[in-house]
Amino acid sequence: MENSRGKLDLVIFDCDGVLVDSELLSCRCLSEVLAEFGIVLSAERALELFLGRSAKAIEQHYRELGQVVPDGFLPRLKSHVLTTFAGSLRPIPGIAAVMSELSMPFCVASSSDIDRVSLSLDVTGLAPHFGERIYTAQMVRHGKPAPDLFLYAAEKMRTAPARTLVIEDSVSGVQAGKAAGMTVWGFVGGGHYRSRDGRAILSAAGADRVFARMSDFWEI
Repeated sequence: MENSRGKLDLVIFDCDGVLVDSELLSCRCLSEVLAEFGIVLSAERALELFLGRSAKAIEQHYRELGQVVPDGFLPRLKSHVLTTFAGSLRPIPGIAAVMSELSMPFCVASSSDIDRVSLSLDVTGLAPHFGERIYTAQMVRHGKPAPDLFLYAAEKMRTAPARTLVIEDSVSGVQAGKAAGMTVWGFVGGGHYRSRDGRAILSAAGADRVFARMSDFWEI
């Protein structure tokens, strides 16, 4: 895909489901912690509602339903996720090789908070690839599907949106990248797409291309 390379100056990777195979783990954690607070939500439904969304979006969802999530919910969720990730998280196969071979700058832009992203990269051995080039929804006013985070990351990386490629696994992430005026490739190699038609889902969201293996990163 040499033509694409020539038009690009920056790659922005989402974290969950793109760098690390975390989506099923995090949705299971969300379901379990909500249950502790008396709210029933299956891991499958959590995946449908909150894939690619921030913790703030979870609170807003229940607020709109007239349910107030207790004050202790977010700290408890964060603790449970971090503990689970520390023992079970794995990198997406082939992602380290992709980053090692990239000839252009790249960074990560995630809806997760900085502690979770940092832990995810640390436990999977990916942290050295990124250094300080980590941007999260905490740094902007509006999270995905708004374009704010991707625009912020591109600005920090001093790259025009039109010359930026976003790698995303969620509908909200694809929508955010397209709203930012960027090229967006959907990735469906995470465990959460084993029983779902990720190609159709992300194509319908506006992805310019959808692929399932990191070894095919530059291949059509």
